[in-house]
Amino acid sequence: MYSIPSLDLPPLATAGGRVRLPGSKSISNRVLLLAALSEGPTQVDDLLDSDDTRVMLDALRALGCQIDTTGPQSVRVQGMGGRLAVREAALFLGNAGTAMRPLTAALALMATAQGARFELSGVPRMHERPIGDLVDALRQLGCPVQCLHNEGYPPLRIGDGQVHPLRLDAPIRVRGDVSSQFLTALLLALPLVAQHGDVVIEMATELISKPYIEITLNLLERFGVRVQRDGWDRFTIARGSRYTSPGRIAVEADASSASYFIALGAIAAPTPGTDGIAIDGIGLSSIQGDIRFVEAARLMGADIVGEDNALRVRRGAWPLKAIDLDCNHIPDAAMTLAVMALYADGTTTLRNIASWRVKETDRIAAMATECRQLGATVEEGADFIRITPPRGPAAGPPQGGTAPSGGSEPHEVGSVGAHGWRQATIHTYDDHRVAMCFSLAAFNPAQLPVRIDDPKCVGKTFPDYFETLFSVCRTPAERIPVICIDGPTASGKGTLAAEVASTLGYHLLDSGALYRLVGLAAEREGLSTTEADLRDPAHAERMGELAARLDVRFTPGKTWLEGEDVTEALRAEAAGMAASRVSAVPQVRAALLDLQLNFRHLPGLVADGRDMGTVIFPGAPLKVYLTASAEQRALRRHKQLISKGIPAILADLLADLQARDARDMNRTHAPLKPAEDAVLLDNSHLDIEQSVARVLDWWHGKQAFPVR
Repeated sequence: MYSIPSLDLPPLATAGGRVRLPGSKSISNRVLLLAALSEGPTQVDDLLDSDDTRVMLDALRALGCQIDTTGPQSVRVQGMGGRLAVREAALFLGNAGTAMRPLTAALALMATAQGARFELSGVPRMHERPIGDLVDALRQLGCPVQCLHNEGYPPLRIGDGQVHPLRLDAPIRVRGDVSSQFLTALLLALPLVAQHGDVVIEMATELISKPYIEITLNLLERFGVRVQRDGWDRFTIARGSRYTSPGRIAVEADASSASYFIALGAIAAPTPGTDGIAIDGIGLSSIQGDIRFVEAARLMGADIVGEDNALRVRRGAWPLKAIDLDCNHIPDAAMTLAVMALYADGTTTLRNIASWRVKETDRIAAMATECRQLGATVEEGADFIRITPPRGPAAGPPQGGTAPSGGSEPHEVGSVGAHGWRQATIHTYDDHRVAMCFSLAAFNPAQLPVRIDDPKCVGKTFPDYFETLFSVCRTPAERIPVICIDGPTASGKGTLAAEVASTLGYHLLDSGALYRLVGLAAEREGLSTTEADLRDPAHAERMGELAARLDVRFTPGKTWLEGEDVTEALRAEAAGMAASRVSAVPQVRAALLDLQLNFRHLPGLVADGRDMGTVIFPGAPLKVYLTASAEQRALRRHKQLISKGIPAILADLLADLQARDARDMNRTHAPLKPAEDAVLLDNSHLDIEQSVARVLDWWHGKQAFPVR
């Protein structure tokens, strides 16, 4: 997951490949609660690992439920059988409506019947999300529920520590026109108190988001409770109902998350050699209502083939077809249609979406604002949004090939491209779905980059969303941004490059480590790295062959060779000396050239070394040449070695650095020197934070995204 302030998406061209989606949030949190309320243990597989499910797991553990992790996406829940193990607790539920609403109902009934008291709170936005209709229904039942700040909103105090009789004889009336989660909460909770008679729920208003209630009813039946439904107005839980564990249950992949990849397949031309986007883990037989997004995408022209547990999506009609659609049946997934509308042949209207107003943010306002940022014309109402694409029908996204003129250069602030598209910074409102929807704007026909603020908000339901997106998207290499940081030995370029890459969410190439890796691999294979041996043509050829087959990757703070962590081994002085010698061998340099070029992956790359800007990435839009005096660099190296308990003589280190500088600057092939268009950064009197800030200022100046 990208835990960075913003993520810049370069213009994307094609898409193709296979994705596996995370488990459904709606199903995951329902299953966790049902498993905790049941008799017996339940093995839950394919569980979503996200902010919302962690909130639910933490809350259940705080209530005394034993939950053991049994795999990467698996837990074993020891059911409490509806009996409270803890009778007083304060639970923080973040911004997870699928945790707040059901736990409110279940704990209210158990606290009232068993004598307990709980406080439920969340982030500020959760305290703005209405829960009054559910509170009113629970008070009908005789549950003491107090809104601690504002009536009708969390935080809540549930129960007062005393046992009270529940009033179950009359039907419980609840509104259904704000959120279906209120009905879901009651349906999940009331089987706990149905021992002595039928319990009836009646809708006081029309019910929205009915497919989510179908998920709830389906899962209740899996846990042994069958609810009689009279249309969508009356629900009866039979006397004697009780939860029993199904033993094992697997969570379906998330249908709402599938919508982004269905839209991707509909928008993007297929990458050559692929058949569009294949989505595993969910198909047309899904119990989730959002699978009906397939119908809407087909209306817009997507070519979709569905199986029981998989989908295959390709671009069909192009431009996409504008639609006028009642979206009450797909309230979450319908947000993706708003971004698809940017690629349509006319004005698209999405209706009956009033529930968007009370989600993680006011989603109608958010989608309208951000579509306008991209150049669309948008009208919004209490329960609809109407979107006209930027200046008429959309042209097709690029098919690949060369970048447009100036494709690797920054665009002007607020620049307007083909068909009125504008370069935009997308504000995400701490809403995961806003972030994921607008990532698809990177396929705009103007080939403008898109900045996504606060990309980590996708952690609510799909922590690896952007990594998954990049795995199936392609664009010409010259469109993928590269920052080069070159400089002499011990200038601090490796540390600077790692920090810049981490801040931007870019990949990292430590070319100096590559040469050290060649030296280390040679040592392990018994190949000499002395200057005399390296001058031998046959020996140099063997070194080139060794370099060509290196299996290397970089992860934060670590370097891996053949799957082994060799970070510490590469820091040895001997490895540094070997790197300097093997870097002068033409066969080694030639072998590593392709390897280094292949590090250029979405969303971007920071490459550090001695010739990144002059030889490897001469077209990079930002090249930094980092330097400091030899005396300052020797002093830094001396302090570093002493701090590690390694004896060192400052004069010797200085002499060694001066010798390396001379060797690097005077070598025949690619001598060490700044690129002609490099920006010089003397960090003799700068700390790492100041150096990073300087480079980021230069980079953001090059990118020139509009300031919000």
